[in-house]
Amino acid sequence: MTNDRNSNNFNRFAPLALLLLASVAVLIVALVKIFGGDKEPAPGDSPVTAPADSANAASQDSQATPAQSASSVPAQTTDSTPTDIPQTADSNPDESPSPAPTDSVTDIADDNNNEQTGEDLSASFYAVPISDEIFARIKGKSYPDGCTLSLDELRYVHVLHYDFDGNITDGEVIVNASVAEDIVEIFRELFEIKYPIEKMTLIDAYDADDERSMEDNNTSAFNYRFIAESTTLSNHALGLAIDINPLYNPYVYTRKDGSIFLQPYNAGDYVDREKDNPYYIRKNDACYNIFIEHGFTWGGDWNTKKDYQHFEKTK
Repeated sequence: MTNDRNSNNFNRFAPLALLLLASVAVLIVALVKIFGGDKEPAPGDSPVTAPADSANAASQDSQATPAQSASSVPAQTTDSTPTDIPQTADSNPDESPSPAPTDSVTDIADDNNNEQTGEDLSASFYAVPISDEIFARIKGKSYPDGCTLSLDELRYVHVLHYDFDGNITDGEVIVNASVAEDIVEIFRELFEIKYPIEKMTLIDAYDADDERSMEDNNTSAFNYRFIAESTTLSNHALGLAIDINPLYNPYVYTRKDGSIFLQPYNAGDYVDREKDNPYYIRKNDACYNIFIEHGFTWGGDWNTKKDYQHFEKTK
């Protein structure tokens, strides 16, 4: 009788107990999913980080193995990135390795410009026949009516030189065809040693006035004129002479009456050749030696009249 009663009670409560167990199981599963930390973040969700006050969680993070899900490792911020770990291209498969350093476009352009400049410098030293353009500049001036020298006997020479400020400057003279190549070579050699020449333009810029040209320290050559205080044609009239930095290297001598002839007239401070002056031409200096090696003679070697600016080649 008693057993029958117990059996009836079990049959009455068994379904309720199973339902209760099922509910507990569902609750446990839900709690595990919520707090278990193995939920995959949905797209756009921020990863869940471990609580800052959990010492156990921090310990477990520090011991994580490569097999653990990346979502279980707290995301690191920029401030927490170790600075002693080298960052390489391998750490980001979306980035390609940086190419090896090369010369910049500016450097390459500079190199090309330097090479071109070298070619230009070499091409800037030349002698050519007198063109119509050049003749128009000298006609009626250094080449006056009645000039006995034909244009075919003259050459226009273009060079480069360093001025007194160390700048590279164009220079031009007209000389006899027989010495034209010598003059080109001489000024190329002077340029290579950076010999200073203040200015070098055709004397026609001064209306072929030799005095004005010298006062302005202009280096010049051909000018159909007479020797100063004479009726004899100068070697400048034949294009066989050239005057270098004439203001600092004047033409000077004592006349028969004891007076001093000086050209240019404003060169009084440079008559004393014992003074130290970088623009003086002296025997056996670089300028002197280069001209002498090309067969020229120097007016500073003359006995009574000293023409320190003057070089000529007549043979």
